[in-house]
Amino acid sequence: MVPLSYYIILSSILFMLGVIGVLVRRNIVIILLSIEMMLNAANINFVAFSHYLHNIAGQVFVFFVLSVAAAEVAIGLAIIIALYKNHKTINVEEINLMKW
Repeated sequence: MVPLSYYIILSSILFMLGVIGVLVRRNIVIILLSIEMMLNAANINFVAFSHYLHNIAGQVFVFFVLSVAAAEVAIGLAIIIALYKNHKTINVEEINLMKW
């Protein structure tokens, strides 16, 4: 049996890679993928603690997180397509919609 600490370490590594991807990268698609990586790291924690505590609530919560993540990807890709149509770029630094 794999100890709980291995799952926590894996989850924290995935989460930190996601945070680094959001902070360092400037491509909107890569930022969206990094956010998904962070959500999956949280899902690993939910499943690991659910198995460790013999409670199915964490595994059920993962299905809700996955459905919210799917909706977030659909809306995010729609926004990316709209931005690309208007600005011909998906680079965050080149899109200045909120600047005066």
